[in-house]
Amino acid sequence: MLLTEKMKDDIFSPSERAIINYMFEQLELIRDKTTKQIAEETFTHPSTLVRIAKKLGYNGWIELKDHFLHEMEYLNSHFTNVDANFPFHEHDHLLNIANKMATLHQNTIKDTLSLMKFDDLQKATTLLDQATEIKIFGITNNLILCHDFKAHMNRIGKRVSICSIDSEFEAASSNSQTVAILISYSGESHVSHNILPLLQKRKTPIIAITSIGDNTLSKQADCVFRITTREKLYSKIGSFSSNNSIGFLLDVLYACVFSKDYQKNLEYKIQISERYDHRKSSNKVMEEE
Repeated sequence: MLLTEKMKDDIFSPSERAIINYMFEQLELIRDKTTKQIAEETFTHPSTLVRIAKKLGYNGWIELKDHFLHEMEYLNSHFTNVDANFPFHEHDHLLNIANKMATLHQNTIKDTLSLMKFDDLQKATTLLDQATEIKIFGITNNLILCHDFKAHMNRIGKRVSICSIDSEFEAASSNSQTVAILISYSGESHVSHNILPLLQKRKTPIIAITSIGDNTLSKQADCVFRITTREKLYSKIGSFSSNNSIGFLLDVLYACVFSKDYQKNLEYKIQISERYDHRKSSNKVMEEE
């Protein structure tokens, strides 16, 4: 759940609610203000700010303030010209729809990249490169997106399984040399609640691909990659943005693993392709030498 959603819960006293309303009204202006200044401007006591932070699960006011400002900055960036849930309208012309979809995809990639952390990317690359097997878990719609990733990885000698059948058995039969990729937009799906404990019991490293904010999956994973979080669960035309975000993250993971041994992987991939790919083309751009 997003911090800004938690702040709307009915768990705060009138004085605490006054401070929360102030935070949403002032936004970036609270960055350099002290607890004393905010308390004076909201006619409350500085200790009230600390109580709010504790109620929301933070150690103190500074940690809460930083997380709040970071989340608000994210929610107010990139997607200013398009609605991820309804990127086009009923009476839009066809080329107008195409242009709006292009804008949505461009915004999604920028947005997903802005959420990526180097430490998680470095750790995930090492885990995937050293794994004897990679298993992917998720709901059916998400797993459909993973076949291209599986094909890419297989072509550089990495064994990847998409666990759409007997996923609990696949999790229970994993080990510390396996790496599990768990994909869940909400972070609270069957994958998070049923598969996660089995993998942890087997000491299997977990890479999470999930939404921003706190959820079961992000709290338990070894490294986390955030999906662009702009869509409702079902009140939308399609999962265009989240699907594109997941696909981009999988492409990045493949590319980073490929780069670990660039020349060897390139030579191996071309060698296999030369042997089995017999397609011909009259287009000079596609023609192989």
